[in-house]
Amino acid sequence: MRQSRGLFRKFVNFSVALNPEELHFVLVQVLVSYEVLGLCAQEQLGRRRPKQNQSKRKQNADSRSSTTSENFAQTLKNEMNLWLCGCLAIFQRTYSTKKFVDIGQPTPASHPQLMKEGEITPGITAEEYISRRKRFLELLPEGSVAILAAAPEKMMTDVVPYPYRQDADYLYLTGCEQPGGVAVLSHEFGLCMFMPEASAHDVNWKGPTAGVHAALEVFKAEKAYPMRKIQEILPDTISRSSKLFHNREAAVQTYAQLEAFREADYHGKVTNLSKLTHELRWIKSPAELKLMRESASIACQALLQTMLHSKIHPYEGMLSAKVEYECKMRGAQRMAFNPVVGGGPNAAVIHYSRNDQKIEDGNLVLMDVGCELHGYVSDLTRTWPPCGRFSPVQEELYDIILQTNKECLNLCKPGANLLEIHNYSVRMLRKGLKEIGVLYSDRTDHYNELNPTSIGHYLGMDVHDSSMVSYDRPLEPGVVITIEPGIYIPLSFDGPERFRGIGIRIEDEVLITETGYEVLTGSLPKEIKHMESLLNNFSHGFQMERAL
Repeated sequence: MRQSRGLFRKFVNFSVALNPEELHFVLVQVLVSYEVLGLCAQEQLGRRRPKQNQSKRKQNADSRSSTTSENFAQTLKNEMNLWLCGCLAIFQRTYSTKKFVDIGQPTPASHPQLMKEGEITPGITAEEYISRRKRFLELLPEGSVAILAAAPEKMMTDVVPYPYRQDADYLYLTGCEQPGGVAVLSHEFGLCMFMPEASAHDVNWKGPTAGVHAALEVFKAEKAYPMRKIQEILPDTISRSSKLFHNREAAVQTYAQLEAFREADYHGKVTNLSKLTHELRWIKSPAELKLMRESASIACQALLQTMLHSKIHPYEGMLSAKVEYECKMRGAQRMAFNPVVGGGPNAAVIHYSRNDQKIEDGNLVLMDVGCELHGYVSDLTRTWPPCGRFSPVQEELYDIILQTNKECLNLCKPGANLLEIHNYSVRMLRKGLKEIGVLYSDRTDHYNELNPTSIGHYLGMDVHDSSMVSYDRPLEPGVVITIEPGIYIPLSFDGPERFRGIGIRIEDEVLITETGYEVLTGSLPKEIKHMESLLNNFSHGFQMERAL
């Protein structure tokens, strides 16, 4: 028993370091062990019971053996009870008995491991959401009303929904991640939310959702009503407004079919809300930048692991699955878009998404990936040869793209703009491609056939974020952009045969700072020698894994 108590003390010290999920697993193992050992003891006792036809001496010996087995069983039972009681004590300590209301999305009470007190969504506080709405109302003309609808659910089949993603404008201003709601903002009353009412059937099948109480207490709305009240309240608000703003892409029939809305639209009073929200979303707050750095870091780590994986698994589908797995294992909720995994000539298809081919030995693979972390996305691209070596032709083309990437990064600073950087990249690429014989004339249409894309775009809650903000707008500190020069030469290219079927893109995320720029994806290699070294010297672990 002294030894068992010592073991118990060790177990207690070990258990305090476990999280609830790990401790639950240990408890299950303990309970199973308890049952198995108990059955073993009973079986041992059954084997040693004296038989009726045995001699008295033999019976006495078996009786003593039986007593020993009974003592063993009792001792075992005492030890296991002691161990189990200790487990249960720690288990009860680890799980809080404090009650919380499930509102259909994480809160500090329901997910303390994910959120801090005062946050509405992970990393973004209630104060920041209130500040966003205040700044939005400063942009909203006096006497105007803004209507935002949550993104509608989209169905894959009659009963299977696609994974839900909230409309970025609605999420930015309310913090609500769930479908079915309508938010109305005005100078008169601030934020008013119309919330869906979940039936008992809905709760049974889909779980709890945020309602009127959550709108007031969690999302900090000034007013809130159940959705059935919208036809009584909203028409009067619309009729009294001089201008009506709404998020056109997420408009729902709930308010768009109201007679007051249709009349306002007929008289030209309805306009797109995005011109206001995109202005606000363009410059990121410190809290937003923290999430964007984390999102970029996750994507970089995931793509690095995928690069190593490609040496022994040169299949587009496997690499797509690998990068998604690595992103989600590091905390991302979803991919920012379907990964582009183009091997060989598929890399020349700019938004290739089939991802169903084997990457032939000696070909390049282009991977354009990004993940979403608590509403903020990443976006980066690398191109490399899974075999571990660039051919001379591949290296010649890659070096032009790499130098263009580096030169364009140096142009990123306050006061510059994406259009200027794009025009500079075109000049660099045309010059380099002409020198190596890919282009044979200065005609713009010849170049555009090989690269019809822009040098980059804004990045944030959406992949092409703040799309209403012009590319000739001078950049400011807090803006995040991408720099992604590329070349896409199809098999049908009428130039030198050696260049046909090659696609290369190098994409980085860039934060504009007070003094210049910060590359958020700078941890991921893009130099030829670095990538070759990685593939040839650090993928042996994956080779061993395959051998096993």
